[in-house]
Amino acid sequence: MSNLRCTTTKPIAYAQLDLVTPFKNCPGSGSTTIYDNNRQLWIYSDSLDAQKATLPASTFKVINLLIALETNVIRDENEVVQWVGKVDTVLYGNRPEIYHDMTIKEAFELSAGWVFIELAKRVGRDRYRHYLTQCHYGNGYLREAGTDFWNIGSFGISPINQVNFLRNVYSGEVPFSRRNLAILKRVMVTEKGGDYTIRSKTGWTRYGGNDTGWWVGYVEKKGNIYFFATRLIKSLQVSNPNFGPCRKEITRTILHELDAI
Repeated sequence: MSNLRCTTTKPIAYAQLDLVTPFKNCPGSGSTTIYDNNRQLWIYSDSLDAQKATLPASTFKVINLLIALETNVIRDENEVVQWVGKVDTVLYGNRPEIYHDMTIKEAFELSAGWVFIELAKRVGRDRYRHYLTQCHYGNGYLREAGTDFWNIGSFGISPINQVNFLRNVYSGEVPFSRRNLAILKRVMVTEKGGDYTIRSKTGWTRYGGNDTGWWVGYVEKKGNIYFFATRLIKSLQVSNPNFGPCRKEITRTILHELDAI
């Protein structure tokens, strides 16, 4: 990758980080952006790509869950949403394992898009615009209310924006109650090691002739926080069965180098 860079106002010990090799087995383009909270350090595999906005795909479920909670569209993560009966399997793929009544928690963990589309219909465009503006999340280009604007259309967010939003979620500097932030943080737990916890969300959309895949989140370890956003983009015409796993494999390799996991 180009523009290999670490930026900080403090001395760092990351000069030997290899931020290039992890991407070599994944065709297409992409980058990893990391913020080391204790060192106040930004780490980019590609600083230009880190500023580019694209559709957030299912990583939008992080803020979507908070908005649905804050607007009382749902009470908590245990609320059940009834199965709608059918989905567009061409656009979203055929996933029979998610075609049933489902709790919000399960929908988040399994990335059941149809559940969050149903919530979006209840939230509406005006309330989305309000909270997205308040959170400085994305470019503000929303389609009509109730549509899947995080997977389709001109709405976009950059990796830097993703990381900054997660930083604000962690510190509580967002317009959501402590209760609702606590619910989100419980639902986001995806891995626990001996001395670390990962809270995260994947995303993958097929739009505009490309596969766009994300993994965003943060690691808590030994009193430090590492926020991350990895995004990969490839043409739909390029076959790569490892495209999905690549998002995590690349990120985890770099986090291992940082001794974050």
